[in-house]
Amino acid sequence: MENEKNIEELKNKIEEVRICMFTTLDAEGRFSSRPMGTAQVEDDGSIWFFTNEYSLKSKEISRDNEVSLAYSSPSENTYLYVNGKAELVDDQEKKKAYFIPPVKVWFPDGVEDPNLILIKVTPDFAEYWDSSSSKMVVAFNLLKAIVTGKQSDMGDHGEMKF
Repeated sequence: MENEKNIEELKNKIEEVRICMFTTLDAEGRFSSRPMGTAQVEDDGSIWFFTNEYSLKSKEISRDNEVSLAYSSPSENTYLYVNGKAELVDDQEKKKAYFIPPVKVWFPDGVEDPNLILIKVTPDFAEYWDSSSSKMVVAFNLLKAIVTGKQSDMGDHGEMKF
């Protein structure tokens, strides 16, 4: 039951933001990040992306499949970090189901593009920070905390394990 609740919360937070910094490890063990649009979050919590099968990130995932995703929406005061395992998946049905027109910018032949492949991220752990307050309220609470020396309630924070 707890896992289902965590998956639902994960889906909601990702769907609010959609774009993340997708981080892999390069051949020297350094972090390598790039912005990626989320194609889909399935009911089991798996997070899907489109990529080029021959891209550097695909090679990095093949070498070390530990990845992290960082979603951020400063205008909504919503932040989400996901750590998980990635795998490259060549599934034509999923490609068709998740494909949207903007992906054609990178893959002009659409789902028939020979270089198009999916990345499936299975989350292990996620952490989020969420404040429904406006920027003015957040700024006021920060200032109040500085002046009073007391920690301010900056919103909702939590961890999720899968």
